[in-house]
Amino acid sequence: MKRNLLFVLFFAVSIFAMLSCKNSVAATDENGKVKVGIVFDIGGKNDRSFNAAAWEGVKRANQDFDIVLRDVEPGNPTSIEPAMRAFAERNFDLIIGVGFAQGPIMEKVARDYPNIKFAIVDGVILDKDGKPLPNVASLVFREHEGSYLVGMLAAQKSKSGVLGFIGGMDIPLIHRFETGYEEGARSVNPNIKVYPNYVGVTDLAWNNPGKGKELALNQIDKGADVIFTAAGNSGLGAFDAVEQYGKNSNGEANKFVIGVDSNQNGVKPGFVLTSMV
Repeated sequence: MKRNLLFVLFFAVSIFAMLSCKNSVAATDENGKVKVGIVFDIGGKNDRSFNAAAWEGVKRANQDFDIVLRDVEPGNPTSIEPAMRAFAERNFDLIIGVGFAQGPIMEKVARDYPNIKFAIVDGVILDKDGKPLPNVASLVFREHEGSYLVGMLAAQKSKSGVLGFIGGMDIPLIHRFETGYEEGARSVNPNIKVYPNYVGVTDLAWNNPGKGKELALNQIDKGADVIFTAAGNSGLGAFDAVEQYGKNSNGEANKFVIGVDSNQNGVKPGFVLTSMV
């Protein structure tokens, strides 16, 4: 999977850079191993979506390097900064934050610990002059391009000419998923109807599958037969919603969902059209 490979390469390069830095001996543990800490976004590493993809990537990188790896799954947004600072206080060599929402937090912590290396997934941290902070590496994606492709697939598969989109947090980043999806769908069927909905406006929007299911069922009531989710753990609710409509006499699902960030076919086999990774 493309995104998992990018995670592996990103973490591998970041870790390799630490191992290559001969002057960083003070930050290694007593056995000389580089210490890497990763702070997940809300939803945790088992969300079968964005966090899970990052976890697979860092585990793969860990197999190739002799490092000390520690992770934290924040229970709520207020737990992210203390977790990051705890790693910094323990002189970890590299601290990784998963998700754009950690950007403002990492900016503060990275400024307070200029001699520690940081990395963020899905975000870019800039200084007052608009330049990337020197001790922070960034991994970003062209999410609108992949969304365009799954939009084309959705339009080709749809029998009703009605699609759904469920975003997590109502922010510009997720708007790019929505826009790419809609444009891709309209390239196949200019008259297609797309119903977009968002779970919420706070970080908690990524971890509310109940709301995700409610939105999906509402879209299905309006005629949607394919739904694309870009909502983290909340998107799993849409998987439950399409499963609720079962399969036809030929054994094909009556409604489909499109996953995101990792291959989510295994979440509800037979009901997942594809995944945008």
